[in-house]
Amino acid sequence: DNLRDGKEGVAIPKQSFQNGRECFRCVFCGVVGTLFSKGVSLATNIRQENPWLLYFLPLAGIFSVLIYKFLKVTNIGTNQVIASADGKTVLTYKLAPAVFFASILSHLCGASVGREGAALQIGGGSAIFFSKFFKLSEKQEKTLIYCGMAGVFSSVFGTPLSAAVFALEVVFVGRIYFPAAIGAFISSFTSYYTAVLLGAHSERFVISVVPEINFSVLWKILVLSLLAMAVGIIFCFCLKHVKTLFKKLIKNDFLRIVFGAIAIVLLTFAVGSYDYNGAGIHVIEKVFRDNTFVPTAFALKILFTCISVGVGFKGGEIVPTLFIGATLGAFGGTLLGLPVAFSAALCMISLFCCVTNCPLASMFLAAELFFGKGLGYFFIAVIINFCLSGKISLYSTQKSLGFKALF
Repeated sequence: DNLRDGKEGVAIPKQSFQNGRECFRCVFCGVVGTLFSKGVSLATNIRQENPWLLYFLPLAGIFSVLIYKFLKVTNIGTNQVIASADGKTVLTYKLAPAVFFASILSHLCGASVGREGAALQIGGGSAIFFSKFFKLSEKQEKTLIYCGMAGVFSSVFGTPLSAAVFALEVVFVGRIYFPAAIGAFISSFTSYYTAVLLGAHSERFVISVVPEINFSVLWKILVLSLLAMAVGIIFCFCLKHVKTLFKKLIKNDFLRIVFGAIAIVLLTFAVGSYDYNGAGIHVIEKVFRDNTFVPTAFALKILFTCISVGVGFKGGEIVPTLFIGATLGAFGGTLLGLPVAFSAALCMISLFCCVTNCPLASMFLAAELFFGKGLGYFFIAVIINFCLSGKISLYSTQKSLGFKALF
């Protein structure tokens, strides 16, 4: 990932591994990603054992705002990391510690947020730190941001292939940034195995039954894919406009996040379940393990996540997206007569592709999460969601190329 200045688009590796900089940076991403993943898991476990921590969500929100203001990274998030990888904005390394601690606070007290968005931000912030420390050029710094995103994402979620491809694919819709490809894969796999050695847990789900290919199954796959796309569009639309609405109605950052925290607390008691607090991995596991789900779970998760992210809680939207996809797929698959685990997996990948515009990463994610089962069906769902979803995305700074630019 440390390249000589040369012709645009041509990667010429230096012999810089001799001084250990890149090796250290890759291992560093794995260590930081593992610490973050374990921190989130610990915070989640503590909250589940002590539900009363939900009452401290307003206080957690205040501390999150204070952290961001103290480190002067307010209004910097995943969109800015993506823009910095395109060279369109300047990123600061202070983002990494800010999102690290603010995200753990969010999970500890029950905000409906994920962790992969935070992982991208930690990776981007870490890349800037190494760039400044080793006095790298602008082109080298840009490449390092891709590698940092891939490395920390991989160590947090345990999917090295999809993490590397996602980092390369997410900035430009319809194009892979090949100059950073070797570095991103090295960073992703090094970080992943570092995390494994440190005892990190990789997310995997079992599809017990995959239906045989026939016309009656294919049309149901089409219906589920279109349903997931519709929900994905609604989710992205709500995230964008709820955030804008909150900022317009409540100008003060502290008051806005306290108001949102109180709303989450009240909604939790109104629903009568803590399933919608935090990322919700345990709900996804329950769908695959026990084939049990709540029909309205996907809609409630959208509501909880839009409020949490909209008022400023940190973490990300990817795991909530997978939660929404799993519960939507389980419900839709039951109505259509498909196996619950299979239809949940199909909608998870469909929704991920819809909201990220990353078809290759979606296919690799399906292969890694579900042990390679049903890839033909996933391919159909990914193509449908990528081709028909337009420019809708969680990330407003993505650049659409090719036919996507025509929407």
